[in-house]
Amino acid sequence: MIQHPFPPHFRADSRILILGSFPSVKSREQGFFYGHPQNRFWQVTAAIFARPVPRTIQEKCRFLDECGIALWDVIASCEITGSQDSSIRGALPNDLTPILSSAPIEAIFVNGRTAEKLYQSYLFPVLGRKATYLPSTSPANAAWSLDKLIRAWQVIRR
Repeated sequence: MIQHPFPPHFRADSRILILGSFPSVKSREQGFFYGHPQNRFWQVTAAIFARPVPRTIQEKCRFLDECGIALWDVIASCEITGSQDSSIRGALPNDLTPILSSAPIEAIFVNGRTAEKLYQSYLFPVLGRKATYLPSTSPANAAWSLDKLIRAWQVIRR
């Protein structure tokens, strides 16, 4: 079993919660979300909020804070081969209570089908809060161009 290696990112004024499935190998190595250089999360969100793409973890944290975005993952621990969501087995969910009880989260979004499926299985029954599916920003989701992802992700600004 691999434990989630870093804490959620949120502040008391975060309004949006975006949940991934479980950190990739690169994210686990870096100790922060969406660390694979080809993951388009930072490009997509920067475009939506008309900001420069953050590069360092410090810049990413500042960007998230200024945009009111909290980040976390559905899974606290699991068996996983590399970074492949399809290989996730024995998943145990994260507790979202610390975020939801201290920040005025208006909307929850899930990044990709695996995060959506895991959220529906483990967290929706406990929380009773709907999460909106967004297409994955992962490089494995090659069917979605950057422009198409940006259009689909615009919903996080509403």
